[in-house]
Amino acid sequence: MSSFLGTGVALVTPFDQNGNVDVQALEKLVEFQIDNAVEYLVVLGTTGESATLSKEEKELVKETVVKTNAGRLPIAIGIGGNSTASVIQEIKETDFTVFQAVLSVSPFYNKPSQEGIYQHFKAVAEASPVDVILYNVPGRTGSNIKPETVVRLAEIPNIIGIKEAKGDMDQALKLIKSVPKNFLVISGDDMLALPITLAGGSGVISVIGQAFPSEFTHMIRLGILEESKKSFRMHYKLQECIELIFSEGNPVGVKALLEILGQSSSYVRLPLIEASPALKSKLRNFVEAFYVAS
Repeated sequence: MSSFLGTGVALVTPFDQNGNVDVQALEKLVEFQIDNAVEYLVVLGTTGESATLSKEEKELVKETVVKTNAGRLPIAIGIGGNSTASVIQEIKETDFTVFQAVLSVSPFYNKPSQEGIYQHFKAVAEASPVDVILYNVPGRTGSNIKPETVVRLAEIPNIIGIKEAKGDMDQALKLIKSVPKNFLVISGDDMLALPITLAGGSGVISVIGQAFPSEFTHMIRLGILEESKKSFRMHYKLQECIELIFSEGNPVGVKALLEILGQSSSYVRLPLIEASPALKSKLRNFVEAFYVAS
């Protein structure tokens, strides 16, 4: 069974009031995930604000997560970009003894053709000493990895899955239908995580899951077991909050939520700005009602 089946969480990078990486808050957040039974961690992804971290800060984040995790959960590391050569160089400079996979976003800004996307990931996979999970998020990259391209890439032995975040259920269904049985189709969209899992997907790399790790993990496990009625009960309980945390951008909303839950601060880095008072108020009301109802 794959290490990346079920619920993975795309960890935020907590900052302190001076804008520095808050190591203690990150340690606390990792322990919170482990204590609440998530299946794996994803470090230095989009939700981790990796685009605004210096090389030294990225090393600090990696060291903190790895040390705190202490081998308890599998970890995927985000390494991607719009220069194939730079991605390969970063892979060559990374110590993979503590990471089980690379999560690599499709090249952004360049808007490559499908053949360009294929050749990019083929080169990345050849350079990677560990498994590679593709990351399709057209809303950020400006281009879509089409299902037929994923099918071609699935033939490369160490490309084991895709984080599918187009927000398109039709495309997700085509992927699940078309790829080999052991190829992971992982939802990159919290709102579609359960439907994709029930349709034969492999779970989720979640944003909201790090705020409600026990509940979200349980929901996805029920989905894998095809317990649709039971799993949708939790989906509907969290649905409003999923909409709220993305309403002012990611990870703006989930950081505000984590602050309310006492896990870390809501500080983000420019060009992102903190959640508005109105959003924080809505999230606070949701949390209070959620735990009363639970």
